[in-house]
Amino acid sequence: MQYSCDAYDGTPMRLEITCRDRLGLCQDVLTILRENEIDLKGIEVDPVGKIYLSFPDIEFSDFQLVMSKIRRIPNVEDVKTIPYMPTEREHYEFNLLLSTLPNPVFSLDSRGRFDVVNSAAAALLDADKDALKGAPANEYVGSFNLTKWLDKQAQEASIEYLQLGSANYRATLLPIWVNDADGTPNFAGAVIHCQSEPLPLRVRDGEQQSPFSQILTQHAAMKRLLKDAERMAQLDVPLLIEGETGVGKELIARACHEAGNRSQQPFLAVNCGALPDNVAEGELFGYGAGVFPHHPQGKKGIFEQAQGGTVLLDSVGDMSPELQAKLLRFLEDGRFRRIGEEQMVRVDVRLVCLSRGDLFERVETGGFREDLFYRLNVLSLQLPPLRDRKGDVTLLAEHFLHKYSQQLQRSPVRLTPSCRDYLASYTWPGNIRQLENTLFRSISMLEKEVLEPNDIKLPEMSVVNDQLAIDIEDGGLEDAVKRFESTLLRRLYPSYPSTRQLARKLGLSHTAIANKLRDYGIGKQRKR
Repeated sequence: MQYSCDAYDGTPMRLEITCRDRLGLCQDVLTILRENEIDLKGIEVDPVGKIYLSFPDIEFSDFQLVMSKIRRIPNVEDVKTIPYMPTEREHYEFNLLLSTLPNPVFSLDSRGRFDVVNSAAAALLDADKDALKGAPANEYVGSFNLTKWLDKQAQEASIEYLQLGSANYRATLLPIWVNDADGTPNFAGAVIHCQSEPLPLRVRDGEQQSPFSQILTQHAAMKRLLKDAERMAQLDVPLLIEGETGVGKELIARACHEAGNRSQQPFLAVNCGALPDNVAEGELFGYGAGVFPHHPQGKKGIFEQAQGGTVLLDSVGDMSPELQAKLLRFLEDGRFRRIGEEQMVRVDVRLVCLSRGDLFERVETGGFREDLFYRLNVLSLQLPPLRDRKGDVTLLAEHFLHKYSQQLQRSPVRLTPSCRDYLASYTWPGNIRQLENTLFRSISMLEKEVLEPNDIKLPEMSVVNDQLAIDIEDGGLEDAVKRFESTLLRRLYPSYPSTRQLARKLGLSHTAIANKLRDYGIGKQRKR
């Protein structure tokens, strides 16, 4: 037998006793501790022949006495001090594993209260892990009633869809069953493991989830617009969606298709501004055999391929006059001719058109046919820019942080209060697309778990401030006013996709703003 106490330094004691199995050996050890009035804090027995003890700090002389008594117990082979108990090591391993997992994981007791919460889940719920312990999970988790599920005391794991913060997750619910002293299993709660995944359109028990419910917003005007869009989705007439680049026009268009009667049919999109005129016509209407050598048998166009479904025309305002004329004829009766053919083709599709800015402005300037505009503008939606939805900036930012933290397999990133203010104060000329790309870049380069303003790289904001001060030494009041007016309009113009919106911002008529922009030569190089 070997006795080692080199590691003893007055700290709480943990002992490892190596022994051969003998009935009553543990009782002998406990008797020695009781006789020496030592308060046992913990005992663990390993099947391989080890007993682990944990007790408070004692005097060194008392420690020597206890050790000498333990080593004289029959079948005890070795006694030595150890830095930690086996369960303590397992506890630290468990916490380390949980804290580094990028996926949210938490456990609940049988009453639906949080027990263990990892860092990823706590970050999503915007709460401290210790503060969450014992809190009812249904107060933090949406889209699913965890308490009701626990009441069923499930025997097998199940897949459910939960909402944590502003993000949707596909969660594996693992019931916990623990055997009592008689071997009877008792339900003890569940472990929830979440994986990032868009909420499906069809959920449990055949319920239908609206495609529009996945569009994040807390802005009142945007909520009204989504309600309008949901009603318009059921109407089988053309729909025009206008708004700046990056505001989510195609997202709304797809939601309209999925919520409408044509949801089981194709949804095909073509960018009218990205294709030359001859290519665009072939893509939309197709062409006959022998027209082009690379397709000697001819090709069906988008309209034919989408038979029964929806065709999305992006940047419809950039169509050439010739293509506009052919589209107008198609809208009359749903018929057209393929390039190089004489016979007419009839299709049944719903048309959804997207326009950056105000399409009617193109009509006023002669760039778009007025008769075609009114055929396309049967139903219309005007999506607000992100700068007018200040409350949505943080909501969307947190959603993208969770999304890309999962994608990059890292712990969730949190926004500092100063970073929230910084994001909310920016004008976001690229709107939601710019916000998403900016946050993805920031998370990719981030080496910590907190995002601060200096971690975000954005072009300088165009702010109207004292830089607009005008020097009137070289001219009179009228010249100074014109210089001020020109400077102001040049700064504001890039942030507004149409002169109508700019006019509303400045409280002037559309005609007045159009004239001033023309006088100052502003807007001729607008990037579309």
